[in-house]
Amino acid sequence: MSSSSRPVAGPDDATASYPHDTHPGLVPGVSVEEQRVRYRTDKITFGVAGALIVGFVVWGAVSTETLTQVASSALTGVVTYGGWIFTLLAAVVLLFLLYVGFSRYGKIPLGKDGEAPAYSMGSWIAMLFAAGMGVGLIFFGVYEPITYYMTPPPGRAEAETYQAMHSAMAQTIFHWGLQAWAIYALVGAAVGYAAYRRGRPLLMSAIFGQRAHLTVGGRLIDTFAIVGILFATSASLGLGTLQIGSGLQIITGIGEVGNGLLIAIIAILTCVFLISAVSGVAKGIRRLSNFNMVLAAIVAFFLFVAGPTVFLLNFIPSVVGTYFGEMFQMISMSASWGPEAEEFMRYWTLFYWAWWVSWAPFVGTFVARISRGRTLRQYVTVVLLAPTLICVLAFSIFGGTAIWLQRSGTDIASAASPEAMLFLMLDALPLSQITPIVIIILLAVFFITSADSATLVMASMSQQGKPHPDKKITIFWGLALAGVSSIMLLVGGSDALQGLQDLVTVAALPFAVILLALIPAFLRDLSTDPMSLRHRYARKALDNAVRQGMDQHGDDFAIEIRQEKGPAAAGRDMDSTSERMSSWYQRTDEDDRPVDYDYREDRYVEDEPGR
Repeated sequence: MSSSSRPVAGPDDATASYPHDTHPGLVPGVSVEEQRVRYRTDKITFGVAGALIVGFVVWGAVSTETLTQVASSALTGVVTYGGWIFTLLAAVVLLFLLYVGFSRYGKIPLGKDGEAPAYSMGSWIAMLFAAGMGVGLIFFGVYEPITYYMTPPPGRAEAETYQAMHSAMAQTIFHWGLQAWAIYALVGAAVGYAAYRRGRPLLMSAIFGQRAHLTVGGRLIDTFAIVGILFATSASLGLGTLQIGSGLQIITGIGEVGNGLLIAIIAILTCVFLISAVSGVAKGIRRLSNFNMVLAAIVAFFLFVAGPTVFLLNFIPSVVGTYFGEMFQMISMSASWGPEAEEFMRYWTLFYWAWWVSWAPFVGTFVARISRGRTLRQYVTVVLLAPTLICVLAFSIFGGTAIWLQRSGTDIASAASPEAMLFLMLDALPLSQITPIVIIILLAVFFITSADSATLVMASMSQQGKPHPDKKITIFWGLALAGVSSIMLLVGGSDALQGLQDLVTVAALPFAVILLALIPAFLRDLSTDPMSLRHRYARKALDNAVRQGMDQHGDDFAIEIRQEKGPAAAGRDMDSTSERMSSWYQRTDEDDRPVDYDYREDRYVEDEPGR
């Protein structure tokens, strides 16, 4: 008999087997790097996802009009019959995370027992800030608050009033704050736990079981995750391209920017990020990303100082109060409130929920990596609050400055397009000859770093979670990203922004359903975590011992450990040898054959020479 599964005393004095002679409550955890895995290109996941994307690009190139019609019809169906799924998800995920973080599960680490955090608290928070900022802030930071100020959400305020001003920012933060980060945090916690505590690959499907990524259902989940990442990233790149084009139009005076120039911008930036993705210059990309975060912070600080500083100092705290005061009203808005509410949900809230759902596999995986070693309580607290705080500050500065200018006589809302609003605002402030150039640099670098990271994540998912995916797979997804971004702009036509939003909302629905299913799957894993088992055993054993001691000895008794059968046994209601409890920590080699492992010394036990 292999030493990897020896007989030991089991429940009810039966002979049972624990993998590697280790009780499931004593396993310190398993890291994905410790597993012996031979990564391969998953032909089904890669083939299906690739075929869908290539088909989409070809369809859009050959017959943009029919694709536009189908996308519009699909959006109507998603909003009418599936909008409630996004609304339910946004509410449930936040409550679930709060439960996980502040229940007994909060002490469970995203890593092995005793593993130190991967990054210091300061670095961790800084990287979370970086993950939460990007093209979205630059594009929507002015456009969204101004839109809500001029045409408030149904039933909230009269247009262009003080109430509309505060409600506009509250609604913006509602879309970008806690709910958004709860969706990211759910995926990050589940992926991080599966990879760094259970030894599973960094895949969405791995959340559902040790070998789920090899099943048909698991491959379908990973396919939807890849498609979601592709459409979400393409939408972001499309927004960035629109705004770069608008900036070039203002700076150079070249006149109206057409689709030809926009696609040329995508092509040029795609060449840059593909070179970085396949050349291994990850350190350079990280430095570029850090530079962009600093530059974005400088822009926000400039707006704060050059703009209405005193107004903003009063405005920001008031926005926070309005946000919490109107929270339940914003959460409860749905199509049941009438046609105006349905239209608002369709073009704003549901789009955002869909965008975050599509981004979740990408951002969630990144958050999982940088949060390794943190307890779930630390994770939930920091990942929800830190990025939300930066969103409050950043959007209040961008949006508050724009609204203040609007009220002061500068007609920001009259901009020719949403992407031009930021440049119109900058034109009313000092250094207006320089700031548009800075914004274009920001957008270009955001495009490159976001596309580079997303391409590598999609390639990794295509190869069963391979940490360093093959270059040819990476290049394919990079080209697919550029192709989908271009087609999404063509589908939108004269209203390119709306085309981007429609396609993201449609593509996100399948993964929204997967995220709802993820919640019970993650909870099942947490309930059988070694730390959860020790907690249950300790509570039961202590309670039994105290009762027995008081019954037999009154006040004068001590507790000792001894083998016990029957009602007094701590594990009388447990079957610790069941597959659900113990199969996950059985170690295997590259060919999936059981191998010996010593959990006490935390090392593989190699066969003796000549054996």
